[in-house]
Amino acid sequence: MDETLNVITIDGPAGVGKTTLARTLAAKIKIAFLDTGAMFRAIALHLGPGSEKFAHNVLESKVKDLNFSLQGFGEKTQLFCNNRPLGLEIRTETVAMTASKLAQIGLIREFLATAQRKIASQSPLVAEGRDMSTVIFPTARCKFFLDASPEIRANRRLNDPHNQEKTDLATLIAQIKERDALDRNRPIAPLKAADDALVIDTSNLTIDAVLKIMEDEIRAKGGFNGQN
Repeated sequence: MDETLNVITIDGPAGVGKTTLARTLAAKIKIAFLDTGAMFRAIALHLGPGSEKFAHNVLESKVKDLNFSLQGFGEKTQLFCNNRPLGLEIRTETVAMTASKLAQIGLIREFLATAQRKIASQSPLVAEGRDMSTVIFPTARCKFFLDASPEIRANRRLNDPHNQEKTDLATLIAQIKERDALDRNRPIAPLKAADDALVIDTSNLTIDAVLKIMEDEIRAKGGFNGQN
């Protein structure tokens, strides 16, 4: 597989607009979009709170039969786990926190890295997550890293209709900072911008403005060979 031609990566912390931008960009290029955070959340929902403390052999036995797949492209891309579509049940802060803790575990990351690369071998992708540029697809042609302040990201999450766990702003800011610390400081594949990624601060930008920056960068690098 020539990942240089087949993958565009979008990394960054929660609440910077990765999912919306990845879906929209994939729709314009007419390729699939992969929400890798949803894969971690699916495992977190499957295993439950506290599962990060499971013994290695227990974790291995519980995830080995999970199978991820994609259907469609752009905004209509649907991620499946064991042939069941993933929905709003994974969009809570409780699931998100469990996912961040499980993401510290090498076995979980290796399992999902294999699954993500398998999906990419079957379809061109816009892949969003936290280590797409640095670990999973290091030779992707176009790499982006999105960021914004915790306060702005908390406000966005609070007003997100897909957020299934409503809480107050102060609590949400604290949760986002805690997740950031987990993601940025973990010993395995920490959240950071790749050396060759274009870093975009989305704090004061609209989705359309960020999308234009990304499209300009893709054109500057020769375009993208997606599906027609």
